[in-house]
Amino acid sequence: MDKSTTVDLERELAEAEEDLVRAKERLAELRRQLPKEEVQDYALKGWDEKDAWLSSFFGDKKDLILIHNMGTGCAYCTMWADGFNGVLHHLENRAGFVVVSPNDTETQKKFALSRGWKFKMYSAKGTAFNKDMGFENEKGGAQPGVSVFRKEPDGKIFRVSKAEFGPGDDFCAVWHLFDLLVDGPAGWEPKFSY
Repeated sequence: MDKSTTVDLERELAEAEEDLVRAKERLAELRRQLPKEEVQDYALKGWDEKDAWLSSFFGDKKDLILIHNMGTGCAYCTMWADGFNGVLHHLENRAGFVVVSPNDTETQKKFALSRGWKFKMYSAKGTAFNKDMGFENEKGGAQPGVSVFRKEPDGKIFRVSKAEFGPGDDFCAVWHLFDLLVDGPAGWEPKFSY
């Protein structure tokens, strides 16, 4: 490849990266414009087997990032959770942060401890929470994603944003690093252990 072709490709790459940044900024702005959706104060189960209320997940913050995780059967969800574990202190500095899965609390606790996860986890097993939030498929299976909530001074809770998770999304750095490889991800899939 000659030097002028390389310069042209580098220029095109820089323009594409600028376009991507602008598109992500636009996406974020559009999400912020969506109407807030009031939600009830759901009761999920904590590791102590007691009811844990959605309103308590905020801690002393007015915002909450809640991850909808498919549980122990999904290597993809495990990879996402591994990544959140590494940036937990940053996330919790800005907002409440919890992970919710359909696993029973004992299964969830055992799996989380085996992975060294530090974030708070709650079980949605036996509740309508995932379905009501749109993270359950037509067969009743959990789907991965994130819901973001705001708690108002009067105690009302609103979902202000949501996004689904999937290979190549912006919620897992692994995909973006693999995109830099000559062959990209090349069909790679996460595993529980390597």
